[in-house]
Amino acid sequence: MKAIVYSAPGASSVLSLVDREIPTPGPGEVRVRIVTSGVNPTDWKARAGGSLAFDEIVPNQDGAGVIDAVGDGVANPRVGDRVWVYLAAHGRPTGTAQEFTVIPAERAVTLPDGIGFDVAASLGVPAMTAHRALTVHEFGPSRLSPGALAGRTVLVHGGAGAVGHAAIQLAAWAGATVIATVSSDAKAELAASAGAHHVVQYPDDALADRILALAPDGIDHIVEVSPAQNAAVDVAVAANHASIAYYANNNGDNFTAPIVASFAKNVRWQGLLLYTVGQDALLAASEDITSALLAGALPVGSAAGLPITWFDLAETAQAHDAVEAGTIGKVLIRVAD
Repeated sequence: MKAIVYSAPGASSVLSLVDREIPTPGPGEVRVRIVTSGVNPTDWKARAGGSLAFDEIVPNQDGAGVIDAVGDGVANPRVGDRVWVYLAAHGRPTGTAQEFTVIPAERAVTLPDGIGFDVAASLGVPAMTAHRALTVHEFGPSRLSPGALAGRTVLVHGGAGAVGHAAIQLAAWAGATVIATVSSDAKAELAASAGAHHVVQYPDDALADRILALAPDGIDHIVEVSPAQNAAVDVAVAANHASIAYYANNNGDNFTAPIVASFAKNVRWQGLLLYTVGQDALLAASEDITSALLAGALPVGSAAGLPITWFDLAETAQAHDAVEAGTIGKVLIRVAD
């Protein structure tokens, strides 16, 4: 089989296309014939820095394909099932930038009929991160479904990014009023296409005032990509008991927040990292995301607010570079027809 591998950290030039034996699933594992591989910022960051836990690694956490073999003890998914894959390379060298990958069975989630592999490979890290960000409020909900966020207002910073896009879609599906922030007119169109009810642009010294004009009672859930930039605004617009879920360090590695204003509103600052969030949260996310797929709530493509940029498997290095360069939308890799 064809696989993309690297044996030392570094620039995308460390990636190479090789031939490897098709792996065999062990107990509790499944083998997926990968059709589409998804690329996230964590994929190029993992490749670029630090020491390697394995002699050779296949990159990319997310993907989609078809189960073609299962190990002992696996009842679901079954051979022939179409699946979306998450955290394929977490703690393992078995990412999705290859024609076949072996992963724990729970990381291959059965894909509803009619859902394309482009949608499926765009889930994983972005959608599961968004799900977690929307389910850490002091008063719940811990699960998302239609009506679960009814009466709540959600603020999604970076609404044109992959996580922001998924957060808009999931929050709207769950019944919230969604406000998104973006940095350009083009990104505003994408956030609106994803389902945001209101879109505001930054930089703007009056950003907090503009948000509060749309949500005079304050924001209940804040999905935060850049706390170093937005912490003061977040506290200013937060409702009492608001959650501020931050999942990235865009625009700075440290942030400060107004202390008195934060505790006066009982604000919950909730960090989240999918790789350490725990299996219960991952299972809840996978189940709720699949329900949203069944409802048609997670489309991709320009018309749905998430443009797709495609590469072939041999172009995985260019795909990583595109994500590192901040390509708008989602970067996907064609592994098979």
